Amino acid sequence: MVLAAYDLWAFVSENRDELLDGLLNTLKVSAFAIAGAFAIGLVLGAARAHRIPVVSQLTAVYVEVIRNTPILLQIFMIFFALPQFGILLDQFTVAWLTVMIWGGAFNSENFRAGFLAVSYRYREAGYALGFSPLSTFLNVTLPIGGRIALPSSINTYISVVKNTSLMFVIGYAELTTTALNISNLSLETLEALTVLGVVYLALVSTLSASIRVLESRLALPESG
Repeated sequence: MVLAAYDLWAFVSENRDELLDGLLNTLKVSAFAIAGAFAIGLVLGAARAHRIPVVSQLTAVYVEVIRNTPILLQIFMIFFALPQFGILLDQFTVAWLTVMIWGGAFNSENFRAGFLAVSYRYREAGYALGFSPLSTFLNVTLPIGGRIALPSSINTYISVVKNTSLMFVIGYAELTTTALNISNLSLETLEALTVLGVVYLALVSTLSASIRVLESRLALPESG
């Protein structure tokens, strides 16, 4: 066991710079994708919850397509199909764009469910205070529905981070691609995969714990 730990430490020490670069790229893609998935989910979730004409129907189609097709297919469509129409994107853009689109579809359902769970009495109270429909949404529905949607959104953001590992199929130098390239050159496959697993576990656990703290601070007070 001590020898195995030494081998892992030696592997990390020898490939520290490459692994750090891969981790940084993973973090960059994750940050862009999570921010975009939050914005998409919020806007489209609100559109569906309030049944805004046309937008609601188009959003439903978007969600169904993304949720019912493999994300690998979505990666290939953006990376290989878009150039056929003259749209050329670098690997980094393909990486965060694909995961953002995927996460946005799932997150829109999280927000839609959260907004629909807000009691109509709260909205009626907003109207009684003279709020417009937009003001009622911003001051009543959004704060309450956003809190309700937070737990399921956390799971979506965690999946976004883990799905960045699929970018090895387009050769983007995120953490998984970097670890696999190192293992191919050094033949230290077990060490590479173990380090990869440990880093992802630490990364996702840290993200989850951080958002759980936020969730506890934003938790709705229990009635009664």
